[in-house]
Amino acid sequence: MSQARTNARKTAVQALYQWQMTGQSLVEIERQFVEEERLKDVQKSYFTELFHGVPKNLSDIDEALNEFVDRPVDMVDPVERAILRIGAYELLHRLDMPYRVILNEAINLAKYFGADGSHKYVNGILDKIAQKNRAVEIKAKTQAAK
Repeated sequence: MSQARTNARKTAVQALYQWQMTGQSLVEIERQFVEEERLKDVQKSYFTELFHGVPKNLSDIDEALNEFVDRPVDMVDPVERAILRIGAYELLHRLDMPYRVILNEAINLAKYFGADGSHKYVNGILDKIAQKNRAVEIKAKTQAAK
């Protein structure tokens, strides 16, 4: 996985966090990120896909998360919520991307931005979403490993 794509995810977490906390428009937040040169070394097309794709598909994403989180999605820590939403978006809408890559990236984001141990919570939730939505892929990987 390219560093530019990893950076796109990191920047998308920050932008989504700001959107969740302030309710500012996506266009305004994106403009700020461009002006502050926070999209340097970032795969901009992927940042844009995540940053606009999560709010656009929010009801599907939150529905998938609500099945497995231990409290309403809106009550989840805002940093973890942004990471979970990105991971769920990728699991549901980027079937071209291996689920293990998505889980690893989300775990790393939680270790980077989240509270101590939040990576375990993020991994547990996203793994359950993967088991439900990527069952064919997971079964194929398991059989290939045998």
